[in-house]
Amino acid sequence: MGQLTVRGLALPVLLGALLTQGRWRHPGPAVMAEVIPWFEDPLCFLGSAAEMERESRSMDMFADDPSYAFFREARGSALDGPVELPWLDVEQAVLIAVNSRPGDDVALALDYRTDPSDPRVVGSDFWTDPWLCSWRVVAPAFSVFAADLGIGRSTEC
Repeated sequence: MGQLTVRGLALPVLLGALLTQGRWRHPGPAVMAEVIPWFEDPLCFLGSAAEMERESRSMDMFADDPSYAFFREARGSALDGPVELPWLDVEQAVLIAVNSRPGDDVALALDYRTDPSDPRVVGSDFWTDPWLCSWRVVAPAFSVFAADLGIGRSTEC
């Protein structure tokens, strides 16, 4: 099987293995609170590349419509300089977990601006400033995030 892609971006090999093995699942609220203590809303982990593709399309709407600027999502190719945190470059991001309660509009994303093979994980922060989203680093790499969740080791030899 080839490497899974979403929005033209190759998913980390570890994430592909976790998806294939059915192990990319929410680890429970206690683990999430320990790994991301500032993240307050419940999340639904996206269980397939197709779900990630579908959910990631929402970023296009937020980046293309100025009335959604409070989400701090932009297209790097449309700007003169690089897009940096607390902004998310939607052309270099894939959503991997989204709000489980309709209307919360929170997410975790792979942020490929740091490493195309093991991108960092960022989360939307609406709690520090409820009027403006800030994308914050959750883990410096997906492999670190998976290990922090306790699902970072593959069960296949």
